[in-house]
Amino acid sequence: MAQLTDDCFAFSGPLLPLAEMERLIAERIVPVAQTERVPLRSARGRVTAADLKAPVDLPPFDNSAVDGYAIRHADLKTSGDTRFAVVGRLTAGRRPDAAVQPGQAVRIFTGAAMPAGADTVFMQEDVTVQSTETGDSITAPSGLKLGANRRLAGEDVPAGNVVLPAGTVLEAQHIALAAALGITELEVRRRLTVAIFSTGDEVVEPGAARGAAAIYDANRYLLSALLERLGAVVTDLGILGDDPDALSAALAKAAVWHDLVITSGGVSAGEADHVRSAVERIGSLVFWRVAIKPGRPVAMGVIRAAPRKAYEANSGAAFVGLPGNPVAVFVTFVRVVKPLLLRLSGARPQTLMALPVRAAFAYKKKKDRREYVRVALRRGADGEVEAVKHPQDGAGILTSLTETDGLLEFPEDVTSIVAGDRVGFLSYAALVG
Repeated sequence: MAQLTDDCFAFSGPLLPLAEMERLIAERIVPVAQTERVPLRSARGRVTAADLKAPVDLPPFDNSAVDGYAIRHADLKTSGDTRFAVVGRLTAGRRPDAAVQPGQAVRIFTGAAMPAGADTVFMQEDVTVQSTETGDSITAPSGLKLGANRRLAGEDVPAGNVVLPAGTVLEAQHIALAAALGITELEVRRRLTVAIFSTGDEVVEPGAARGAAAIYDANRYLLSALLERLGAVVTDLGILGDDPDALSAALAKAAVWHDLVITSGGVSAGEADHVRSAVERIGSLVFWRVAIKPGRPVAMGVIRAAPRKAYEANSGAAFVGLPGNPVAVFVTFVRVVKPLLLRLSGARPQTLMALPVRAAFAYKKKKDRREYVRVALRRGADGEVEAVKHPQDGAGILTSLTETDGLLEFPEDVTSIVAGDRVGFLSYAALVG
């Protein structure tokens, strides 16, 4: 279980700036300690638990980068052509039999080991081949650099170097690198376990009978997909009504078996919003408003859990209460929950790089609040990429996510945007990956 203290998220101000939230998470959250070894084919999305060092050089031997002819560079004339006798042929996987002597060349193919003595490879299209009854020869021009078209042993990775630092979220390219080094399994941290609830008497399951004042629940499906994309093991615990006692009981039970409990809805200051009081009965809710739009009512805290084993006596689950509107759920997940998940899983912090695009609209916002605006990208008349704001701003407009390409991020100190300004764009792919 996650090892958390009641004040791990503690913040004294009324609105928590996003940067301060990220600092609190980085400083006060400890990753899960348990690790396991998994085969490469099961490693995508997992987080490395320790630095992985290369057991061998990569590549393991000097080899040719092209199809051509291996020679000794010292034999090349400084001007004019040089003639070489072709004395052998090397394909990938074949061990060289003899060293190349002065004036000799060896026909070599991509990936084949360089023969002793040879240090440079001419591409086959750059030489002229002559065939006679006594054998082949080539004529090579001057000017080729020493070591051209040769890959040195260890030039990609020298043996002993760290190739995958601890905290690497493993993707296909990382797994390929491990395989190229002959590694068959990796030590990773265990997967995070996350429980999700939706709250509210007005929320019903898709496909169920829906009353005139009820809505179908989209948030659990959104959260489940986002969490699974990040490698978490998700337990969907359904919909909870607006009953503080039932909420407290369900949350406490979920905290026993999960690292993180996430709810959506019921965290505002309204009379029927009971999540805050329910959490405070069984744990500690240390902040509940983040300076972000959409999504200001976001709660973070700790739920105390009965230990499963004696050595887990201090165990508890992190808690995040998200807003009820689905767009606000999406934005707060990618900007609030995701950094927490990465930290709990032991992954290195993700640096989001907003790409500069041109705004095709004007916009005003409050100071001291980070705002995210849904936009589609298009080519302007001059060919430059520009961002077009979705016509509907509401945090409940799901089509504003499906009909756009990403979010514009407006920093806290910005209060207005005019058409033509450079703004920072975050694609949905970058946000959820």
